[in-house]
Amino acid sequence: MREIVLDTETTGLDPANGDKIVEIGCIELIDHMPSGEEFHRYINPQRDMPPGAEKVHGLSAKFLSDYDIFAASIDDFLGFIGSDPLIIHNAGFDMKFINAELKACGREILPMARAIDTLEMARRKFPGASASLDALCRRFEIDTSSRDKHGALIDSHLLSQVYLELIGGRQHGLVLAAEAQSGGGAGEATSGAGAAGSAPSLEGRASARTPRPHGPSAEEEVRHKAMLELLKSPLWTTG
Repeated sequence: MREIVLDTETTGLDPANGDKIVEIGCIELIDHMPSGEEFHRYINPQRDMPPGAEKVHGLSAKFLSDYDIFAASIDDFLGFIGSDPLIIHNAGFDMKFINAELKACGREILPMARAIDTLEMARRKFPGASASLDALCRRFEIDTSSRDKHGALIDSHLLSQVYLELIGGRQHGLVLAAEAQSGGGAGEATSGAGAAGSAPSLEGRASARTPRPHGPSAEEEVRHKAMLELLKSPLWTTG
């Protein structure tokens, strides 16, 4: 099963006000685990960078001026994400920006049904608790020491670990080889896990087996008795 963890950094909060994507990062998951394949681009927004936004991600307008606009990377981006589910924290925000960029390029927008929102998953799993990416990393003891500011690619890597915990942790994908070969393996165990926001139940997987007979036959009892008679002073007859 292929999924794409995705994150963006922007100039602000709303593309309707002229805000733009300045960084996009994606990593590929196969059966919920990173495969090593990544997509990462810095993007020239062709506008100024508000100080508040630069404080969050550290990307200045001068730095971004050396990079291409979104349209230059659109085919590579769409090719990487394919038609697979998108794992996004606060999906409404990122999807709004991505679709604004796609629409500006005359491309078909991405349906929200493709997005699995880990923010909503966390709110359902831990009602009343903070569900920010930072808070979830602390809850699941995920190391964030290499991150001093928000970044699309590094946040995608952190989110992939958070997502794995939200769907049941690292033990979630462990199945017996025999079970997998019989058609009840990892694919069945994880189907729909992201949308549900919780680990799938394994209840009902085990089936009763008829006990195997372990009692000795008459011939085996005779042979066993003959063997015992060969022993000299066995412990159970001394004392």
